[in-house]
Amino acid sequence: MLSYKHCLWFRFPYWASPSILGTYCLPGGQGRPQEIPFVHGIQDYLLIQKDETNWVTFKRQPSEHHRLMSRINKNVILALLTLTSSAFLLFQLYYYKHYLSAKFSQWKTSDGDWRPGKSENGAGLSKSKGSRIGFDSIQWRAVKKFIMLTTSQNVPVFLIDPLVLELINKNFEQVKNTSHGSTSECNFFCVPRDFTAFALQYHLWKNEEGWFRIAENMGFQCLKIENKDPRLDGIDSLSGTEIPLHYLCKLATHTIHLVVFHERSGNYLWHGHLRLKAHVDRKFVPFRKLQFGRYPGAFDRPELQEITVDGLDVLIPKDLMHFLEEIPHSRFIECRYKEARAFFQQYLDDNTVEAMMFRKSAKELLQLAAKTLKKLGVPFWLSSGTCLGWYRQCGIIPYSKDVDLGIFIQDYKSNMISAFQDAGLPLKHKFGKSVKVFIFPLGRRQLGTIFPRKRRCET
Repeated sequence: MLSYKHCLWFRFPYWASPSILGTYCLPGGQGRPQEIPFVHGIQDYLLIQKDETNWVTFKRQPSEHHRLMSRINKNVILALLTLTSSAFLLFQLYYYKHYLSAKFSQWKTSDGDWRPGKSENGAGLSKSKGSRIGFDSIQWRAVKKFIMLTTSQNVPVFLIDPLVLELINKNFEQVKNTSHGSTSECNFFCVPRDFTAFALQYHLWKNEEGWFRIAENMGFQCLKIENKDPRLDGIDSLSGTEIPLHYLCKLATHTIHLVVFHERSGNYLWHGHLRLKAHVDRKFVPFRKLQFGRYPGAFDRPELQEITVDGLDVLIPKDLMHFLEEIPHSRFIECRYKEARAFFQQYLDDNTVEAMMFRKSAKELLQLAAKTLKKLGVPFWLSSGTCLGWYRQCGIIPYSKDVDLGIFIQDYKSNMISAFQDAGLPLKHKFGKSVKVFIFPLGRRQLGTIFPRKRRCET
């Protein structure tokens, strides 16, 4: 066995945290050490005897092994930091590319209009040969997928989105001269927005449930909005029957809003109010940003035409200006069927042959007057007894013997009298100066037109 004769107990250095305590002994027979090497962590120390009781501590240079490990650790850390920074930079560039494609495919001018491919000074966006700017935006991809879906299922949808239609209307010559596949820049469907609105005439939809399943298989998340059919409110046995009014199909962050148009007896198209039921997720889409569905709407039945927009074939209303002008005035006020039934329970309806003939003639006269004023571009409203008949009993008062309309004085046109005469309604009476009243007779029927100076007559 080895015997230890010379041992050194030490505590160093005083500033170490924690301090190093140790004992160093040499086997018997060896002299008292003059130098003692000691390793703490990765640092080498050397204890040198100064005298019998005092020792001096020195840090020794790191060994070659320690220097190599330290260098390797620093290189590894540097490499990891470089890799992380590069990955973050690539992510930013990828995001910025998508941002540019959506944001700068359209330039917004100081007056708030979107001008396809134009900047504030009118210069067009630069185009590199063979490039397709903006076609990777989520708006365009969602619209393309939706059109592919409806085309494959023979669903004749048409575009009614106000923002996109306004852009098409302003640049119609450019759109008209664009052929399929020749577009190198996405100027219309890539405008930043949350929704793109399409419409469908419900009586032309043959496979509603099958279409719904295929849409979900293509990646769309769809929400169907149904509500009561107001056309059946006057029929007790059918009242409460629900019909589809709106579809919302979301792909990633963009939503296609399909507005379902239904035919009404006046040969116009009607869409319902988008009213959410209790179980519907209010966060599915930003419902408050929808262009259609805040209230019921009524539109003239549009004639459609097919055009190519951003490389996609779509149907749009042929008379774009008329359709866009209809949108802000399209709110539909349903007749009060419940109150009308209560009125006829108290006051019996006049069902004589003479009353029925007058109602029929009055409706024909009203349609003729509406058609004539529409050609002139003159807006009008129901007035006096005609308005009262609609409000109180959902029809025409049979003993009123005329049809009353009203227009604003600023909308009066000098050729209006001749236009009515050409339609078979000659002028019979003209009353007043500052407030004019014209009466146009047709047989036993007559049309009365009132011109208020400043505001509309309220009944």
